[in-house]
Amino acid sequence: MSATVPPSSSRTASLSAAELASLADDIKAWGDELGFQQVGITDTQLEDHEAHLNDWLDKGYHGEMGFMTKHGTKRTRPAELEPGTIRVISVRMDYLPADMESVAVLNQPERAYVSRYALGRDYHKLMRKRLAALAKRIEAQVGSFGYRAFVDSAPVMERALAQKAGLGWFGKNAMMLNPQAGSLFFLGELYTDLPLPVDAPFARDHCGSCNACQTVCPTGAIVADKVVDARKCISYLTIELHGAIPEQYRRAMGNRIYGCDDCQLFCPFTRFTQTTREADFAPRHDLDRAELLTLFGWGEEEFLDKTAGSAIRRIGYERWLRNIAVALGNAPFSHAVEAALMARRSYPSALVREHVAWALTEQRHRRNNRIATAE
Repeated sequence: MSATVPPSSSRTASLSAAELASLADDIKAWGDELGFQQVGITDTQLEDHEAHLNDWLDKGYHGEMGFMTKHGTKRTRPAELEPGTIRVISVRMDYLPADMESVAVLNQPERAYVSRYALGRDYHKLMRKRLAALAKRIEAQVGSFGYRAFVDSAPVMERALAQKAGLGWFGKNAMMLNPQAGSLFFLGELYTDLPLPVDAPFARDHCGSCNACQTVCPTGAIVADKVVDARKCISYLTIELHGAIPEQYRRAMGNRIYGCDDCQLFCPFTRFTQTTREADFAPRHDLDRAELLTLFGWGEEEFLDKTAGSAIRRIGYERWLRNIAVALGNAPFSHAVEAALMARRSYPSALVREHVAWALTEQRHRRNNRIATAE
């Protein structure tokens, strides 16, 4: 999950300010060669972000994500997580494939919408390997040094660190935004004990009076500027929540079966999104445009086979069916949809059966309304 090496050698400890500045420039150039679209360096002071996080947790906005409280202050104090850390090298990598339809799929309720970051291979391994390669280049230049690589794999304040490293600002949806790239990118970090010069934080908030993300959020999850109540967020409901999806949010889910991108897709800065250069992020198994009935028809072995190496697999087959059942409940009435749901009525999982029952009720309401309108 990460790479760790012993603390700095006497060679790295004796680097002059000029040599460290030159090394920082080299790190950014190497990062570009390794496929990162931006590299920044910051210190580890996160006091303001720690206060914001604690307030968010106190309000219970993290829902069932117990891992947000599990590690105490290790999340906001990097040296507690990885002793000796004094700098963080923060990187970002674009993930949107070329020629990608997104809003159009949201407007086709018979199709499944999968968050665009999850269409291809899991980004964690790819980015960790690139960060490890970056560390090796540093090591070849200056000798052994202390480092640890992270890609959403430990208690790390990745967006806070990215902002401090100059990679972007916090949008009203709490996502990291960049004026030349929007927000459709991954973040990764290399914690290090090298005393590198730091970059200026990204200080300007370009959102201004725009509240497009708040307005478009299907469930009203953006409850304040830069504050998301995860318990209402479709990404949380379809990925992090293990139990039943609250009924008050099911219709708002539409055809979103894994994650939700609305607050990013409708952000004005999304027009500056750069498409990815990574072949591994290209859609697999037509997941960018697949029909709900096709995906609902996958058996468990097929699900496991087709989600191998994908971020989607982490929700498991049971929640996969749960999510698609809700989407089918929101689809236009058809005998094919009704038949597919009926076939799952006796599925062994009570969780799946409950969502299938809800979806059948929704389909029958829609059928009855259509009959009434025709009369």
